[in-house]
Amino acid sequence: MRAILLALILGSLAACTQSPTGRSQVLLFSENDMQRLGEQSFSQIKEQENISNDRNLNRYVQCVTDSLVTELSGAGQWEVVLFDSEQANAFALPGGKVGVYSGLLKIANTQDQLAAVIGHEIAHVLARHSNERVSRTQITNIGLSAADAALGQSGLRQPAMAALGLGVQVGYLLPYGREQEAEADRLGLQLMAQAGFDPQQAVTLWRNMAAAESGPQPPELLSTHPSHGTRIQGLSALVPEASNIYMQARAQGRRPACGR
Repeated sequence: MRAILLALILGSLAACTQSPTGRSQVLLFSENDMQRLGEQSFSQIKEQENISNDRNLNRYVQCVTDSLVTELSGAGQWEVVLFDSEQANAFALPGGKVGVYSGLLKIANTQDQLAAVIGHEIAHVLARHSNERVSRTQITNIGLSAADAALGQSGLRQPAMAALGLGVQVGYLLPYGREQEAEADRLGLQLMAQAGFDPQQAVTLWRNMAAAESGPQPPELLSTHPSHGTRIQGLSALVPEASNIYMQARAQGRRPACGR
């Protein structure tokens, strides 16, 4: 028993890696595993949600996403789906999947603000937050010994989807943690700036979010996410560096034109 436990511990240590910002991560699953889970989860969501047939809005969301993805080395074509829903939300999944809810377009008033949201969600994928979240869930719930088989067990499908950050869609509440959110804010801001979107608009977007929030937020200490004020403050501190990237991108001709 001790030998087995030691082997599991060594296996988990071998899976340790670093995020793009240098933060330590434990990743138990391969990129192929996560891609498969992302594709399966996306297919399920498309079956459950209403998909928008508005050609102009679909073109607009696709254009913003394509402008961001172009900056990713070897990213290929990402599948983008606009869901007809009042939710002010979006998500990205391993395997190159992006979902945007039409309600978000009432808050993200410009292409730059929409790019801030989509860039943030793509950053979660780039930083392998999904793998990290699923790995933590398996370690907590079923132990490392079952981790290799976890993604193939139907009984773990919903918890695994929740660990992808899809808590609202599958009825679970398992959002990304504060460290992951802050990391996605930083990386997403850099990505949108590289694509030629104004990073200052990310701050405006979150001010819009704060103004549209219905009801009081829970105290920050009781939430895994930063409060709107903390997020706005953090993004504001990152804007000067991102603005330099933005100015360079504009000088190099990156000027997205995705008007609605």
